Amino acid sequence: MKSTFTESKKTNQSHTKTKTLVVSAMLIALAMVTSMLKVASLPFGGSITLFSMLFICLIGYFYGFRVGIISGIAYGILQFIIEPYVFVPIQVLLDYPLAFGALGLSGIFAKSKYGLLKGYMLGVFGRYIFHVISGYIFFKEYTPEGMNEVIYAIGYNLTYILPELILTTILISIPTISTTLSSLKVKLKGA
Repeated sequence: MKSTFTESKKTNQSHTKTKTLVVSAMLIALAMVTSMLKVASLPFGGSITLFSMLFICLIGYFYGFRVGIISGIAYGILQFIIEPYVFVPIQVLLDYPLAFGALGLSGIFAKSKYGLLKGYMLGVFGRYIFHVISGYIFFKEYTPEGMNEVIYAIGYNLTYILPELILTTILISIPTISTTLSSLKVKLKGA
């Protein structure tokens, strides 16, 4: 009897891990596709896309911040492979795996009220911080003369992060969408 219970538990854990992997892969694929639907692109990297960050944040919201961060890092590596912008190797680390991995921080609020909204904002803020650091360290030579380099890095990165943050915040604040994503989270965790 004990052996049957143990085998059943292992099979269930394996099923859960497989489902998590499959759903995460599908959301990463959706993020990749939507990242190519650009509303605007900036000259030194960065673009406003149609909700691409949301799909990575959903992974954190559905499965927690560990799975979210790992998925975000994987997504960042894919972004680098598809559309690399290389200045120096350490900049690649900041702008791709670390910045996109930060989107997985969305899972920190997964169990709280308005968890997706709060998590999305935290994840996007984390990504933004990595891009600002990278911008200040590696792209300050592009700062217009007479302008503070930190202010320039903050402003430059806000020009593409903020519009997508606002658009996605509006989208996930729509009650029907919010309720649907919450129900989907319960089904994915319970099934």
